[in-house]
Amino acid sequence: MPRRARAPPTPLASRRPRETSMTHAQTRPTTATAAVPDTLWFTRCPVPTATGIAADQQWLAAEFAPDGITVRSLQDAGRDVDRHTHYTHALPGLFREGGNVPALWARSRGEETRLVGLTWIEERQTVLVAPGSGIRGAAALRGLRLAVPRHRIAIDFWRAMALRGFEGALASAGLGLDDATLVDVPADGHTGQWAAELAALRRGDVDAVYVKGALSVEAARRVGAEVALELDELPDRTHRVNNGTPRPVTVHRRLLDDHPDLVDRFLAVLLRAADWAADRPDDVARILGAETGAGAEGVAGAYRPGTHRTLHPDLSDDRLALLDRQSAALHAHGFLPEPVDVRDWADPEPLRRARLLYLTQPVPPRSLPPQSAPSRPAP
Repeated sequence: MPRRARAPPTPLASRRPRETSMTHAQTRPTTATAAVPDTLWFTRCPVPTATGIAADQQWLAAEFAPDGITVRSLQDAGRDVDRHTHYTHALPGLFREGGNVPALWARSRGEETRLVGLTWIEERQTVLVAPGSGIRGAAALRGLRLAVPRHRIAIDFWRAMALRGFEGALASAGLGLDDATLVDVPADGHTGQWAAELAALRRGDVDAVYVKGALSVEAARRVGAEVALELDELPDRTHRVNNGTPRPVTVHRRLLDDHPDLVDRFLAVLLRAADWAADRPDDVARILGAETGAGAEGVAGAYRPGTHRTLHPDLSDDRLALLDRQSAALHAHGFLPEPVDVRDWADPEPLRRARLLYLTQPVPPRSLPPQSAPSRPAP
């Protein structure tokens, strides 16, 4: 029997209770002359995100359609907008949930973004070595040749990830990057994630490679690489701070100042998506497969059981401190032109208001037919 189409959930704005209808006016003035945008944009990395869940379920489009506002994915934009804004965040109407290296870089360069949420999702981070090498554990990395890719892109987050991954691994054994040899590996993103580093490992040009995520699980299996260290098993979370841990949700300050209600409603949809995902591991695995472009085996190998319960953003002191640690390290390595004051960058009010908006009038979300996933930018 064919599945009957379901109506989208009632937009949150129309469900706001009378007693909280002045929330935005009381907490942040709206610029009277600012025209309401006819389009909101969102972008996310190919990783577990509440934005990806909400997009799959079409809740973002359903939320703003009654206002005549179209919600579009940057990945679906074609030539309508420069897709590099996924990294630069130069589009005022853009929401971004993705890796912290580009987000911090954009802020460091002077882009007027605001940090409105952070997630911490364990995404498999691994140091790989050649088969039969016998290299095991962080202490065994001392004196080894570590692959550090170099891409020809404005912000080389791949290089940043490798440096921070090795830095965390070595630090867990009381060592630093100076205790190993860093080997530059010219890389071309068109050949696939981690391809250049794994090829260098196979040739014997390097002794160890840092990888993370679902596609890395499949890539490592193809070349027969062995695991020397699982960073996810290190007890100290500071050793796992990297591009995706913690992962920020950012928005342009212009949109937040002119239309705080739109930002609050967008974040409320993300909270709804995170709640929905918490009870549906199989659905989340399906969505992750589409988001990452990896098979079921890659997704299962990259994300621990319980990942579907970890999609809620917050701005806790703990997560802000972890992001501040990442910011300082990226600046020390030369990836950020200027230091970023993470706590000054963060604005907790939109998420606070979004929680109120969502919790005061919760409506069970209704699934819509899943959408085909377009190609995603790297994290």
